[in-house]
Amino acid sequence: MSGFGPGHTGQSAELTGVMTFKATILTLYPDMFPGPLGHSLSGRALDKGLWQLETSQIRDFATDKHRSVDDTPAGGGAGMVLRADILARAIDAAAPAEDPRPRLLMSPRGAPFTQDRAHELAEGPGAVIVCGRFEGVDQRVIDARGLEEVSVGDYILSGGEIGALTMLDAVVRLIPGVMGNMDSAETESFEGGLLEHPQYTRPAEFEGLTIPEVLTSGNHRKIHEWRMAEAERLTRERRPDLWDAYMADEDDVD
Repeated sequence: MSGFGPGHTGQSAELTGVMTFKATILTLYPDMFPGPLGHSLSGRALDKGLWQLETSQIRDFATDKHRSVDDTPAGGGAGMVLRADILARAIDAAAPAEDPRPRLLMSPRGAPFTQDRAHELAEGPGAVIVCGRFEGVDQRVIDARGLEEVSVGDYILSGGEIGALTMLDAVVRLIPGVMGNMDSAETESFEGGLLEHPQYTRPAEFEGLTIPEVLTSGNHRKIHEWRMAEAERLTRERRPDLWDAYMADEDDVD
């Protein structure tokens, strides 16, 4: 395995007594990590030891001289399938049975990844993330190792790595200490069930367009009301699915 950032061996957590979020990525392309996670907020947090990242090359657990990890689909069909025995060895080496972290498989047929799930993971010990390739993963290892299938959208990627990067970016920024001002996270899209309201800044006029007058009024109550109304409008227009869920929650509260 290879690690990124100080404390990837878990030493920082032991010294401080604070649980550190640790992500272990099982992949055929470990060089894709940390990738964008090594920059900006997540990169600085990685350098500070606020979270840990390590990769495991699945091919290291192959047994033949060609380091083969896949085979043809049972029953016929196009493509190749990741073998259960090889992937199981990789998982067992990365996360023994007593490891409390959830085992996630990036998969287009998985449950949609949400902001709520991002919060749940950020509050936990980390995650073991399997990045699938080819036509998929042998179902037996999914069942035998309790893999939770997760999707980042209704489209097909070449492999699970991009999805894993996307998911981790959403999670890491919610770890305490990563964002400078957590108040900003509370008003972002999907927090509270709504899309975020429009944002403005200087200059006061841009190509004949001005900042809405209410935002420069200094009346914080009216600013809050305007932002809420705009968030509701955008959600209603662009994401009727979110709007219906939001209204259902409002009815439950009433």
